[in-house]
Amino acid sequence: MSTMAVIADIHGCAPALERCLCQLEPAQPDIYLLLGDLLNHGPRNPVPEGYAPARVADILNVLKNKVIAVRGNCDSEVDQMLLEFPCLSPCNYLVLNGRRLCMTHGHIYTREQLALAEGDIVLSGHTHIPVLEQQQGITLINPGSITFPRNGATPSYGLWKNNTWQIINLYDGKPMLSLAMPGVW
Repeated sequence: MSTMAVIADIHGCAPALERCLCQLEPAQPDIYLLLGDLLNHGPRNPVPEGYAPARVADILNVLKNKVIAVRGNCDSEVDQMLLEFPCLSPCNYLVLNGRRLCMTHGHIYTREQLALAEGDIVLSGHTHIPVLEQQQGITLINPGSITFPRNGATPSYGLWKNNTWQIINLYDGKPMLSLAMPGVW
């Protein structure tokens, strides 16, 4: 897998998604990992500027052959009716070259419940706060939110390219966090 985009917590904001995909275009992702809260803004969040869940669904459906998605706490069966790819699994695992990559939104399972092993990579959203770190042999990645960043964070998304994970600033397209992992895939 040469390039993976990681996007979480879109919350139905079409302009943020369009900007993110425009920035990702030069990287030509082979796969888009969507970590939940795709269409609905959720009852705890304000309605974002540019809120257009049906437009977000249309945009994502164009990428359907490159999408792997998990369900967020704001996603529902109604959202699945608009999306042309599965989006209701609470977690998903990819195995690439013997390394597990676990995708989850982050609101249901704890790290202990995911039965992680040393060398695994966990991708999660939900907190809207970017994280890129290694703890006890596990790589933890949260791309933040392109729509509702929290705790003073900047809107952001994730990218795996050239053996490096990056969290990218949605405003200027520059890496905010970076972690090289040579020889992973």
